Amino acid sequence: MAQASRRHPETPIERLDVSAYRIPTDLPEADGTFSWEATTVVVVEPRAGGMRGLGFTYADEATARLIKTMLAEVVTGVDAMSIPTAWAAMVHAIRNLGRPGIASMAIAAVDSALWDLKARLLDLPLVTLLGAARDGVPVYGSGGFTSYSTGQLQRQLAGWVESGIGMVKMKIGTHPEEDLERVRKAREAIGLETRLFVDANGAYTRKQALAQAEAFAEYDVAWFEEPVSSDDLAGLHLLRDRAPASIAIAAGEYGYDLGYFRRMLDAGSVDVLQADASRCAGISDFLRVAALCEARSMPLSAHCAPSLHLHPCCALTQIEHVEYFHDHVRCDHLLFDGVVDPVDGILRPDLSRPGLGLTLKRKDAARYAL
Repeated sequence: MAQASRRHPETPIERLDVSAYRIPTDLPEADGTFSWEATTVVVVEPRAGGMRGLGFTYADEATARLIKTMLAEVVTGVDAMSIPTAWAAMVHAIRNLGRPGIASMAIAAVDSALWDLKARLLDLPLVTLLGAARDGVPVYGSGGFTSYSTGQLQRQLAGWVESGIGMVKMKIGTHPEEDLERVRKAREAIGLETRLFVDANGAYTRKQALAQAEAFAEYDVAWFEEPVSSDDLAGLHLLRDRAPASIAIAAGEYGYDLGYFRRMLDAGSVDVLQADASRCAGISDFLRVAALCEARSMPLSAHCAPSLHLHPCCALTQIEHVEYFHDHVRCDHLLFDGVVDPVDGILRPDLSRPGLGLTLKRKDAARYAL
């Protein structure tokens, strides 16, 4: 009886509230293979024990519909303290839909919301619940879209440097013949001390990417993301072997399950693995990806979604940095209270706020509601 009395009483999930918001970009945005003028944010708010959690993903409105019509039913009634139970139920429910894409992003939104809810029920910041490994995580400023003029590119990158961020990333690949000059202009704007990253989003062929890597080395490019398609593991491996040693090859942002990341690691395709908790079925699988990296002594970088990644990244030892993505930072500030900004290039969680530390600004968000 004494043992039973020490058990935490079950706190069943009562309901999920789901909403979606479409936020226009401040300027047209494009990378090497895609362009967009708005971003949709899907927000999930589970309720249990008198508390409301909050999680989200950047996805299509169809993701919100899948949560409402399928995932809400399978997690309702599950103990809010038993996140693995809810996660497994969601993965089982979408079996016939396929794991990648919308289904995985829907699970991600619910899973992150359940982690936030659990921490709130315990009145803890999420990083404290997970177990802190560090008090902050470095960020790199990310944007530099191929749709930007040279002046816009230089102003954005220089602005991050002036704010104390020591690493910046720009997009390349839309017009390969112009990329070397854009890289030169970027280096001119940020000076010699700032680390410069480039991201082709898979726009190049293998030989084209190798030639570009050799040329970029003149301007001390330190990171080459998706020089070829992330599905071309052999091509990534070629770049990792043949590119200048000063340039790290990175990929992984399109991973939706552990098998994807394991195959990329087993193929020796990257120097730094990327993962995105808003895509890879949430914080639960993001932590599992980190375990894969730790087992292989491989650095892990969090792709985009800085407000979502901050707490889990501060609980991990393998984290290299978090992408401070211009588009997502804008969206987060428009939709949420509690968003923190980097100081001297380091993002630190606000330990005075439970969970992820975020609350939805309902009146402000309403203008973007779908």
